[in-house]
Amino acid sequence: MINKDFFFKGYKSILAHDSPAIALGCCFIAIGALLKNLGFNIQESVFSTMLTYALPGSLVMAESLLVGASLLNIFLAVWFVNARLYPMAVSLFPLMMHEDQPKWKYYFSCHFIAVSAWLIMKSNYKTIPEKYRIDYWIGIGSATWSVAVIGTLIGFYFSEYLNKEMMMGLAILNPVYFLCMMVGASKTRQVTLSVLFGIILGPVFYFFSPEWSILLGGVVGGTIAYLIGEKNVN
Repeated sequence: MINKDFFFKGYKSILAHDSPAIALGCCFIAIGALLKNLGFNIQESVFSTMLTYALPGSLVMAESLLVGASLLNIFLAVWFVNARLYPMAVSLFPLMMHEDQPKWKYYFSCHFIAVSAWLIMKSNYKTIPEKYRIDYWIGIGSATWSVAVIGTLIGFYFSEYLNKEMMMGLAILNPVYFLCMMVGASKTRQVTLSVLFGIILGPVFYFFSPEWSILLGGVVGGTIAYLIGEKNVN
C-alpha cells in the first residue's frame, strides 16, 4: 500500500513558494480552451488531459487535429514528443528504487513523469527516506496531474473570455518557468550551457528551417555544451 503520510507530503509540495502549480495550471487553461474550440466536449477534453498529461503532447495532439492529421500520425507525433520524458525517467527512478516496495508502484507512477513533477522530486528527494520516495513521488504526480485536469476544466468553461493572444501567453508561461527553474537548479556547467546555446541557436536555425529549428537548436546546443564540459573535465 501507499504510505499516506509521504503521499500527502508529496501532494502538498505544490503549495511551496517555488511550485510550478500556477504556471502548469495556466497552460492547461489554454489547453482546455483550445480543445473546446476544436470541438471537444467536456468529457473528451478532461479525458485527453488525464491520458496525455504532459503539456507538449497535448499541444501536438490539438494542433494535429486542427490540421486534419490522421489518427496514426497523431499517435506517432505525440509518441515522439513524449519520448523526451525517457531521460527524466532514467535519471529519477534509480533514486526511488527500494527492495521493500512493490513493482506496481513504479509502473503506475511512470504516467506522472513530466517536467513539473520531475523538478519538484529532484529538488526534494534527499529529504525523504529512500524507502518512501516512491510514495512521495506518487503524491507529487497526483497533485500536478490534478492541477492539469482542473486547469483544463477552467479553460473549457471560460474559453469565450480568452482571445488568441491570451491563450498564447498562457501556453508559453509554463515553458518559460521551467527554463528559469532548470537554470536555477543546474548543478553543472553543461546544463547551463545547453540551455543558453539552445536559446541562441533555436532562433538562428528558425531562419533556415522553421519546422526543425527547436530540435536542431536543442541537439546542437546540447552537444556543444556536453563537449565543452567533457573537455574541461579532462
